[in-house]
Amino acid sequence: MNKLFNLFEKIFTIISFIHYSGGPLLLILSGGVSEGEEGDDATFPLISLILIVIYFITFSLLLLRWKKVFSVILRGGSIWLLFGLATCSIIWSYSPELTRTRVIALIGTLLFSLYFASRYTLKEQLNLLGWVFGIIVVTSLFYCILLPKYGLMSGIHTGAWRGIYNHKNVLGKIMVLSSVVFLLLAMAAKKHRWIFWNLLSGSIILLLLSRSSSSLINLLILVGILLFLHVLFMHILRWNYMLIIPTLIVILLFIVILYSFLATSGEQVAGIFGKDLTLTGRTAFWPLILDKISEKPWLGYGFGAFWQGLEGPSAYVWNASAFKAPNSHNGYLDLCLELGLTGLSIYLFKFVSSVHRAIALIRSVSTPDALWPVLLLSYIVLSNLTESSLVLQNNLLWTLQTSTFLSLYRSPLNKVTDPLLK
Repeated sequence: MNKLFNLFEKIFTIISFIHYSGGPLLLILSGGVSEGEEGDDATFPLISLILIVIYFITFSLLLLRWKKVFSVILRGGSIWLLFGLATCSIIWSYSPELTRTRVIALIGTLLFSLYFASRYTLKEQLNLLGWVFGIIVVTSLFYCILLPKYGLMSGIHTGAWRGIYNHKNVLGKIMVLSSVVFLLLAMAAKKHRWIFWNLLSGSIILLLLSRSSSSLINLLILVGILLFLHVLFMHILRWNYMLIIPTLIVILLFIVILYSFLATSGEQVAGIFGKDLTLTGRTAFWPLILDKISEKPWLGYGFGAFWQGLEGPSAYVWNASAFKAPNSHNGYLDLCLELGLTGLSIYLFKFVSSVHRAIALIRSVSTPDALWPVLLLSYIVLSNLTESSLVLQNNLLWTLQTSTFLSLYRSPLNKVTDPLLK
């Protein structure tokens, strides 16, 4: 009976993550509509109903292990302040009803993150994510090759692969995570390693054919971080002290040279990817957003209440800019708009403290799964420079981020003997 129940939990977790990733139900219900075509902004009650079911099952599973869950809650720290601030923002929100609805969804998302963190170890989490992304990769290839009406975009992005998602950029972002997960699993595998290498290859193929240049750049940076951490913690820090300093100086000089090259040849580099240094017009309206932040700098306009087109405070940005943006295309700006500098400060404190523990974990546990928290948190930073998924309900990236915050503070990690944790 326990085996069947454990199997149910794993299947539930996998299906929930796929749904949080945004596919494939939205694509199917929309009939394969692409960006710029009629109906691409439609909403579907079935998707909301499935989310409610996920919330209910998650809450029930949490109750079954309430003691373990409670111990994780006690170690959550400032993450609860951030959720509390979002909830309290109903009071001063520009649109209280909208904020209330989105806070409820945010709490539902938090419950799933809490379940994932309290139920599974980091190693188990990585293995489950392997199943999640394996299903996504195989299904996306099936859609693109055999169901091109759904798997390929039309309109302004004709021919770009989108897999089981409604936009090529969504596939690109998911494939970055998929590639990192399968790379780590391949490094850790003692048998059937070829499966992970093949799935990694499939992830990279989908990423390239999605034509998402920002996702490709992010993946290259993450692979560089992975190699750097592997060399630093597995080799350099075990060398003689006299060898460590010159090596770190060489690495620092390389970073300075690379930065100087990008600063002087940025236009040419951006042009290779069909971009310009204004990030396809995004930076042009960021000063307008800063104007709105300065009007309510400390508490913002309420969680999820700013971007309402011409019906909300975002009307100022829309009227003053040719870019009718659904968000700031920057997670940090959006967090300031919604919860002010107070919310941003709480978030950054939690983020930095989590990075601190994640690095300590690598120093103390020499297994590939120990690299996952640092790589995920690095991707959070990279992706939120041009997209907005820092604090967002029913979102895969925010779900993984919150569960990682909580997982790093589970009791087994407190036994790690590393000076960084003291």
